[in-house]
Amino acid sequence: MALSLLAGPANAGKVALLLERYLATLASDPVLIVPNRSDVDRAERDLLRTSGALVGGSIGTFDDLFERIARGKGEHRPVVTEAQRTLLLRRVVAHARPQGLGRSARFAGFADSLGAAVAELESALLEPGELDGELAELYASYRGELDRLGLWDRELERHYAADRVAGDLDAWEPRPVFAYGFEDLTGAEWALLEALAARSEVTVSLPYEPGRDAFASLSRTAEDLTALAAGRVEELKPDPAARSAVLAHLERALFNGASAEAPHLDGSVRYLEGAGLRGTLELVAEEVLALLRGGTPADEIAIVCPTLDRWRAPLDTAFATLGIPYALEGRLRLGQTPFGQAFLALLRYAWLDGERRDLFAFLRSPYSGLTRAHADFLEGRLRGRGVNEAARVEEEVGKLRGQPLPHLEALRSADDPLGAVTALARAMARAAHGLDSPPTGESATLDLRAHEATLRLASELEGWQALDGPPTRDEIVALLERTTVRLAAAGEAGRVAVLDLMRARTRRFEIVFVLGLEEGRLPRRALGSPFLDEERKAELERASRAGRLLRTDPVSRDRYLFYTTCTRPTRRLYLVREAATDDGAPREPSPFWDEIRGLFDAEEVERWTRRRPLSALVWPLEAAPSERERLRALASLAASEPPTASALARANGWDRRLDRALSAFDRPTKLTDPAVLEELRQKSSFSVTDLERFHDCSSMWLFERLISPRTIDVQVDARLRGTVAHQALFTFFKGLPKRTGADGVQAENLEDALEFLHECLGEAIKAHVRSDLPELERRELEQSLARDLETLVRSEAESPSQLVPSRFEVSFGSERSAPELQRGLDLGGFAVSGKIDRIDRDPFGARGIVLDYKSGKTAHSAARIESELHLQIPLYMLVLRDLVGIEPLGGVYRALAGEGQARGLLRAEEQDGAVPGFMRNDYLDEEAFWGQIERAQDHARGVVERIRGGDVRHDPKGGFPCPTWCDLWPMCRVKRS
Repeated sequence: MALSLLAGPANAGKVALLLERYLATLASDPVLIVPNRSDVDRAERDLLRTSGALVGGSIGTFDDLFERIARGKGEHRPVVTEAQRTLLLRRVVAHARPQGLGRSARFAGFADSLGAAVAELESALLEPGELDGELAELYASYRGELDRLGLWDRELERHYAADRVAGDLDAWEPRPVFAYGFEDLTGAEWALLEALAARSEVTVSLPYEPGRDAFASLSRTAEDLTALAAGRVEELKPDPAARSAVLAHLERALFNGASAEAPHLDGSVRYLEGAGLRGTLELVAEEVLALLRGGTPADEIAIVCPTLDRWRAPLDTAFATLGIPYALEGRLRLGQTPFGQAFLALLRYAWLDGERRDLFAFLRSPYSGLTRAHADFLEGRLRGRGVNEAARVEEEVGKLRGQPLPHLEALRSADDPLGAVTALARAMARAAHGLDSPPTGESATLDLRAHEATLRLASELEGWQALDGPPTRDEIVALLERTTVRLAAAGEAGRVAVLDLMRARTRRFEIVFVLGLEEGRLPRRALGSPFLDEERKAELERASRAGRLLRTDPVSRDRYLFYTTCTRPTRRLYLVREAATDDGAPREPSPFWDEIRGLFDAEEVERWTRRRPLSALVWPLEAAPSERERLRALASLAASEPPTASALARANGWDRRLDRALSAFDRPTKLTDPAVLEELRQKSSFSVTDLERFHDCSSMWLFERLISPRTIDVQVDARLRGTVAHQALFTFFKGLPKRTGADGVQAENLEDALEFLHECLGEAIKAHVRSDLPELERRELEQSLARDLETLVRSEAESPSQLVPSRFEVSFGSERSAPELQRGLDLGGFAVSGKIDRIDRDPFGARGIVLDYKSGKTAHSAARIESELHLQIPLYMLVLRDLVGIEPLGGVYRALAGEGQARGLLRAEEQDGAVPGFMRNDYLDEEAFWGQIERAQDHARGVVERIRGGDVRHDPKGGFPCPTWCDLWPMCRVKRS
């Protein structure tokens, strides 16, 4: 009995020869070991194509073989599942933490890193006694917990099986063993092969060729197997007829130093360079679509990525846009599936003090049993009222629905959390897919896989509960977040396979695309263990009699995986790299990219390279892969060649679509609907703020004042700040005489006035901020307003003016106004309405000024009022004269933030009299003062004429571009840079 080794590079026929020998020994009931469970079916199909029927023999993975041997004697312990092992590790760490572990032990990642280190030590057959320090103590505690619970983990089961084959004659009958697809052998796998080779014929296939850098990571395995084979080594040569001359040369020359002269490129190897991730993948998608249309079966095309996580979402976007069927071969976290996202959101809300958004992430999903419209209605009401706290969320939802939310109370009150998890998962699947017919389609399949993974985890945790007590709710949620869901079976018919480097190494395809050939992505950066660095591994291996720690250089490992991936296609290989980021910054290529380009003539490589620059926002019209992309290309062509684009649109029936695209930003803005125009013509009263907004930008007036959109969320914005400030000042000045005995703020009553101001501000916030604002935002609002209003009150105390605050919030032109003010300010054909914030009056006569509060930091000077045509102060002074009966001495804008500027329009003759202390340039002589007021009236009449005529334009004050603070541009569709 001995071991035989079949060695050779890719395409040497190693696996075919091994399968042939497996069939030749069927009468001896041989065992075939394959690398992955998905390879079992593939191996069976390959064997059946050769023999027609399989009578005898078995096919499985190393794990299957270890389990079968370990269970043979009846001394087998239950094997801890991955979830149970995670709980055990966390409890080991929690028990050891008070004894001096570092701060990092507080985080879940510490237990995960410890678990990886322990698995590596166990797979190397190293015992806790062979270590020292904290790792030895943690490892011993972990093994002690397993013994206490009467469990094994997977590595201990393997260890037991290898020992049993080595020492128990009944453990293995002399059945031939065949194995392929392995590069690195753990200590347990090596021990098992050694033991089996002493008991039966063992044949191993290993991809290896001495002296080649491509196989450097396999040199230790090859040396050990060669020594064990003791001369029974067959070195196979590659078959040049198995591939085209170009692909055969690539296999021979890649990472091989000097090589034979390269053949001329014939398209078997192609290079794709794109700018931006999406642009690069669209380039790949276009090639895949062309291959599919050319007759290549989808399942004969593979997209190979360094890792799947980064590429999953952008690949979905690129392939779904072109309708390319694909299957992602890998696993996904439960929370990344629609079912798992909704499931975990509800658990976080119910068990972990989650937020309102967690609850509605579940309610809005199809798994809640509520319609989407009903969930949107509920959330809209809550967001509009600013309800965020969980207790109030549930209270308000209960009032709106008239009944409690589904599943929530059951989760919170459940005595058995695992039972509640199972019940919720089943209810969600039932709500989404019903019971009348089996769910079909890709999304339903993914839901069912996520549902199955959830129930499987719950079952594992029930087993743990019987062993060591129930897991906490926090632990259940954490384990669900770690749970993975299988996405697709290997080699799904009719779909392009998307897989990683490890899965690709044992597969064959006609066409292979290799992605990620940028520096930093391939070769990948090494992620070392915080417990076991390479130096420590070497020390442990030297000190151990049987230890076998894997210490492969990650660069060598990726070099080998890249080599095997490049040898997978039988017809064509695409090498793909992102040449620039989405921002246009250049990206350096992977050294593997440079290596493989250097195998062929530079001019020929350039000829077989396709590039897509960042500026290529659309496909060339003749190459656009779908109708949507053809229409986008047509719209782009219309910018440079309008006649050609119009002719193509007419010929293909796209003229209406093209017209809509070209006029998207140039549609007429003038109002034309007869009902709207009639309503505007009949309007007899206009507010001053509406007139000012129309002057600022008539499109802004249309959307802000006429259409009046609102944000769904209550926010602490400038409008809310202004409302609170106005209310606080109104209450303050109105109640000041009663509180202090003086009509205005003076130095003598300043402290009392400031105390009264804070009381008024508190009442205003209580009255107007009715939302459940976070405490931090509420305090910020209150403190900032208190600071700004204090500045105003202190400046009032220092003012030399003898005018005293007299009237506040003086409304005119509305039914709520005083009788003498209800008619508004008549400007001939229409009336102006509004509200004067404050009127200060001469205590000895019917003279005064108007004040208008501004929530910002700046106030408008007399020059700005004239140049920018501000209407409030000029028209308010007419109201003061014509409706209130007070001679206007001026009007002032008072900023409530910053330094509290006071600027406006004042009569110069009163500069040293009733209204001293303002900026010199704001005092005007009588002719200029009344002339500015007259011009404001004329401007108001012109604005009203435009409003009544529906004359809406894109006319921002000051011209284009629009002000950066305006957020209405998506509605008015003004072109923005």
